[in-house]
Amino acid sequence: MRWLIGLLGAAIIAAVAAVVMVLPDAGKPPVKVSEKSTATPSKKPQKTEKPIPSPTATQLVDECGTFKTTEKVSYAVTGYWITPSTNPCTWRHQMEDIHLVGGDTVIRIGYGMQHRAIKDGLLLKNGEVDPMFEPCQENGRSCLRAAQDELKQANPGNRVKHVYAYRTDESFGPSIFRCPQMERIIQGEGKRAFFRLVAPSDGSDSATCDFTEAQDYDVILIAASKTDSLDQLLKLGEQFGVQVFPALPLAPRDPERPIRADPEHLNALTTLTRRILQDYGARFKDHIALGGVYQPFEVQMTAALESNPTLDVFREQHLLVQQELSSEKQILISPYIDARKRVDHGQSPAQVAAGFKALAATGVGIIVPQDGRGTGKGALYWPDERDDPVDDSLKPVVGDATFGTAYRGSTREYFRAMADVRDQLIEQGDDVELWANVEAFEPSGTEPCATQGTRGKTTKERLDQAVAMTGRYVQKVVSYMWSDFYTCGRPSLQDDLLSDAGRPIAVDAIRSPEDGADGVRLRGYKLESGGVITVTWDGGEATLPIVEAMEALEDQGEGVMETWVPFDWRQVPKGSWVRIGVGTMNGKLATEPLHVRIQ
Repeated sequence: MRWLIGLLGAAIIAAVAAVVMVLPDAGKPPVKVSEKSTATPSKKPQKTEKPIPSPTATQLVDECGTFKTTEKVSYAVTGYWITPSTNPCTWRHQMEDIHLVGGDTVIRIGYGMQHRAIKDGLLLKNGEVDPMFEPCQENGRSCLRAAQDELKQANPGNRVKHVYAYRTDESFGPSIFRCPQMERIIQGEGKRAFFRLVAPSDGSDSATCDFTEAQDYDVILIAASKTDSLDQLLKLGEQFGVQVFPALPLAPRDPERPIRADPEHLNALTTLTRRILQDYGARFKDHIALGGVYQPFEVQMTAALESNPTLDVFREQHLLVQQELSSEKQILISPYIDARKRVDHGQSPAQVAAGFKALAATGVGIIVPQDGRGTGKGALYWPDERDDPVDDSLKPVVGDATFGTAYRGSTREYFRAMADVRDQLIEQGDDVELWANVEAFEPSGTEPCATQGTRGKTTKERLDQAVAMTGRYVQKVVSYMWSDFYTCGRPSLQDDLLSDAGRPIAVDAIRSPEDGADGVRLRGYKLESGGVITVTWDGGEATLPIVEAMEALEDQGEGVMETWVPFDWRQVPKGSWVRIGVGTMNGKLATEPLHVRIQ
């Protein structure tokens, strides 16, 4: 079994873009729209426990300081992207901080593999000698020149067809080499080490290592570290109870269309990926903190995505993961959605759902669409808010417009459509998970958080809103990204999570009779006995006490709970839009109520 929760059943698909409830005709029992429009699948996976690491001690003490490993709050977002760091103490602080807000997953930002021009045996970057690879020297020759000379010595007809560069803060063991007589590690100065890989250009990566027959070869030079950051991260993962998704090499980009991978270099990328995964398999295959791997090449989810050559990258790397690691380790990808109407490439929810299906067909196991709110390519609104003006922070992206004018649909509509496709695939026996990537930044800000760009931090209120829109349809909510968007400013977003983690978030509500009584079944995060559900409509309101709240046993995401309370829906006029909120026993109310319509 994979470590992730299998929370897969049929999504409740409404006929309108909200959670819809239907009042019964006189004398007839209430009927949910979903029961009329969506068949109940015969196969409905149940929740299972995931074998994630448990903290090994109450605290960790080392040269970097003292770190708590058990005291924490919990929040709906349980995974975060992090950036590489050359400082091991930075890793420890990030792991501690993520763990303290309930995080159990980190996803590493990765590096790109690049096709390089050469001059006098040296790698060029932007037409100049690349200073990162210039120190790679073997007996007075550049590493590339040494590889060329040795290939010629084996057979004068051997030729280096392509040269590739890849940088990383990881290091590797001997399993990255297939032909040690031609491949090796070159120790550089300071913390730098270089790995030289040589493989046939046809992608065969033959293990015969016969260089005496003339052919074309690719040389891949890796500027790496003498100490392995992934080994450090996995050990920290065990200590803090966090799973790690290291990044695979990013594919070289098509020079004509940089948003696509360049198919000319797929053979070399496959070779490099195979070698890295061989090394991971030899050293980390059974490491409980290794959750899977992340392919960082972003693609837009479109109806025409199937023809994108980047999907060949996903397909090839999926096969390699299965071969070199195991079927329990999956590739995670995070494509993006563009819901804008005023751009040619904007896509509807149905078109994005088609893109989800195409991605799933590559074999990747975890698809984590970006919600788009941070970039302004998506928006968080309810159907009865279509005519409302967009948020001020979105105006630099879509102008002074209404939601309905600017966007083809809300984030909730897109995730509902993708969840529907996911459930169909599950019913067919295809194993794929849908997570949500809620973007923890705004399109711009007076105080930019990242070292590059103008994007500023968002608020916990807006994060809660994104969770309310997506949480009903996904198995896990993660966020881009911890560094620097959760840590910048005073107070930081991290501070807000720690102080406000107990605020409930409603994600779904349906009319649900129980034991002959009419009522409402609510699902969400941080529901608790003694709390309340609020129902508000034009001309009326009700406050309903929560007697019992429990874990949602199926068809719901990580950490989602549910409760049922009695309520007579006949008092709400047909056609009304109703807002359903939730609060805790100490009066902390959800910042984003659900919008439902009575028909």
